[in-house]
Amino acid sequence: MEDLLPELCDQFPELVKVVEPMFGNFGGRERFGGEIVTLKAFEDNSLVREQVALPGEGRVLVVDGGGSMRRAMLGDMLAEKAAKNGWSGIIIYGCIRDVNAISELELGVQSLGVHPMKTDKKGLGELNIDVTFGGVTFKPGHYIYADNNGVLVSPQKLELK
Repeated sequence: MEDLLPELCDQFPELVKVVEPMFGNFGGRERFGGEIVTLKAFEDNSLVREQVALPGEGRVLVVDGGGSMRRAMLGDMLAEKAAKNGWSGIIIYGCIRDVNAISELELGVQSLGVHPMKTDKKGLGELNIDVTFGGVTFKPGHYIYADNNGVLVSPQKLELK
């Protein structure tokens, strides 16, 4: 399988913005992409739970967890729900847990790291707003692509020629 991100950078250098290298690839799908859905929440994954229960339709959930290394914003049960509901992937600016189970799912998952502690459930957070981390602003409706080479975003869907 070819490396997707280097090819996209070569073909669309004027369109793509590359996220600073910071994420590990933990999902069973190492290469993924799709339309961006964003949410912002700190140490509370209530909105993650709500979103993965909806039809994913090949989209990617981008979670701005504030870079917290103290709680896991995604575990195996929510990841399994996301995979079953057709999400292409989840990128978390924060931590995940249950990495062995998540690695077996047909779902792309990238995060800063892993932590065994779950989050609080207070229902706090914002949905479908612009979020910025890693030197890039993620906008709902734009597109994101990820593989073992990193993560990039584009204002439009990209097709390799």
